[in-house]
Amino acid sequence: MSQDLKGSARTYLRGLAHHLKPVVYLGKQGITESFLKSVNEALDSHELIKLKFTCFKEERRTLAREIEAQTRSEMVGLIGHIAIYYREQHDKEKRKIDIPDHMRQRG
Repeated sequence: MSQDLKGSARTYLRGLAHHLKPVVYLGKQGITESFLKSVNEALDSHELIKLKFTCFKEERRTLAREIEAQTRSEMVGLIGHIAIYYREQHDKEKRKIDIPDHMRQRG
């Protein structure tokens, strides 16, 4: 699910994520149903999360894109062994991150 974010929005979100600690870790079991459930719960709760690859470090780019697709989120950064994901909270009352409109794509 594309969030229709411009490069400026991705930069903005990476800046917000700078101080965050990883909340989900991809270990030797790989992408499992319970792993995806953890990622989805973290995105529902925080909107912006860091995920750390403790295993599969060589395949991290491919796996990061797979996680992005399966969680309907947007990967806004991949730095070293850390991926940063964003998914806007559907409930406007629960949103924690406000991306300015000028940072969103029109279309």
